[in-house]
Amino acid sequence: MFVWVIFAARLWQKALCFILNKKNNLLVEIDSAGTASYHIGETPDNRTIANAKKNGVDLSQLRARQFHINDFDNFDKIYVMDQNNLNNVIALTKDQKQKDKVCLFLNTVYPGKNMEVPDPYYGTEQSFEDVFQLVYKACETFSKQFSV
Repeated sequence: MFVWVIFAARLWQKALCFILNKKNNLLVEIDSAGTASYHIGETPDNRTIANAKKNGVDLSQLRARQFHINDFDNFDKIYVMDQNNLNNVIALTKDQKQKDKVCLFLNTVYPGKNMEVPDPYYGTEQSFEDVFQLVYKACETFSKQFSV
């Protein structure tokens, strides 16, 4: 199974899932993309990099890329971080089968609650840590769903 995870310019979530993927011997491929084009090729925010490093996650190799309509054909599941990205991805779907692949990432931890991952960009250093811990918990739940 291929799993496509959209993290909307918060690429460090891909690193967390990748670590848990290896830890739990998952049979999934995890990738990351944003729905906008303005960060293509860029590394995550420096505060995100610093926070992840503090938590033992290396983001130095991650670069942003944009979600492409072909990703619906290449991946079985598409997770998004917030309602804005959900709307953007749903707008690209051509049928119900593609729509059914898309959901909010935090629904892995809080089914049906449709909670968003907050964007820490305008927050404090603690905001980055809070989001890191929230996403780590979701990644742990996600990895348990797909472990062999």
